[in-house]
Amino acid sequence: MKITAVEAIPFAIPYAKPLRFASGEVHTAEHVLVRVHTDEGVTGVAEAPPRPFTYGETQESIIAVIDKVFAPQITGMSPLEREAIHAKLDRTVANPTAKSALDMAMWDIVGKSLGLPVTTLLGGYTDRMRVSHMLGFAAPEAMVAEAHRMRDEYGITVFKVKVGRRPFTLDVGVCRALREEFGDGIELYVDGNRGWSASESARALRAMDDLDLTLAEELCPADDVLGRRWLVGQTRIPFVADESATTPAEVTREVLAGSATAVSIKTARTGFTYSQRVLFQCEGLGVEVVMGNQIDGQLGTTCAVAFGSAYRLTSRRAGELSNFLDMTDDLLTEPPRIENGTLAVRPGAGLGIEIDAGKLARYRQDR
Repeated sequence: MKITAVEAIPFAIPYAKPLRFASGEVHTAEHVLVRVHTDEGVTGVAEAPPRPFTYGETQESIIAVIDKVFAPQITGMSPLEREAIHAKLDRTVANPTAKSALDMAMWDIVGKSLGLPVTTLLGGYTDRMRVSHMLGFAAPEAMVAEAHRMRDEYGITVFKVKVGRRPFTLDVGVCRALREEFGDGIELYVDGNRGWSASESARALRAMDDLDLTLAEELCPADDVLGRRWLVGQTRIPFVADESATTPAEVTREVLAGSATAVSIKTARTGFTYSQRVLFQCEGLGVEVVMGNQIDGQLGTTCAVAFGSAYRLTSRRAGELSNFLDMTDDLLTEPPRIENGTLAVRPGAGLGIEIDAGKLARYRQDR
């Protein structure tokens, strides 16, 4: 089997409720659908969500690097030659979501060819994950109302609260309002998206010391090495490295330097192949992991749950798998369904999904 063509199709779908956080805000999912075609008629698909405020990628840059650089390099190769393909892709620095989408599309091809789900090929530990929902910046009463809706409609009881505003008392007030409203009936953790300084983070965590937070993620800038180390050294809450630990080498640096005690894995930025490497490094170092979210649509969420459910460590904590609910529409013929606070792996070979041709025609931006 050989790769014969690669498509990078831009599409845009508005959010019903924009997600706001310390490093930016998103009103429209301006993503790229990646299709990898083969000479045996098997096509793999994946989704690349650009996040210019985090990785510097845009919808236009993803299309350009795939069309002009990556597609010519991998056309004619077998999807099974993942190591050789990544060696070619890695000659080009950065572009993480473009590379990851290609990687996941090739795993989809292999799964379809063998008649096996991707999650089985990866590890096959379980068939579902508990779901965590991200609560973006809003007034306390609005965030409490959203948490109520997620619990009542989908059974979700784990919430990741976006923090990082100034003054930090705004976010402390939100977390306190959530805990007072739900008591011990929910799990709360916070994500600062690098919005606070180390000293602001320390003060905010002290102010929330009685709220039983289970994790604190990337509260201060990823390149503030000494500040992060100082902060982690004095907090009792597991500190999650996100953008600061996207490779096995970065995981090693952050953990051994005392700058993190847990790691976020996002298939949108490390695909399946490099997510495996990050996961195995975490296992070797004895640190926890959480399956993160790149504000993924339905397809990206399908990839995240396929990977997260494949391993014991990634399925231990609730995964951030619900942001597609905030979109006004999407591309899959059958959307993921969150029930009783869990999301099941899609049955069927590969990723088990099908793109709705009518919806793609409606939302694509290149025609």
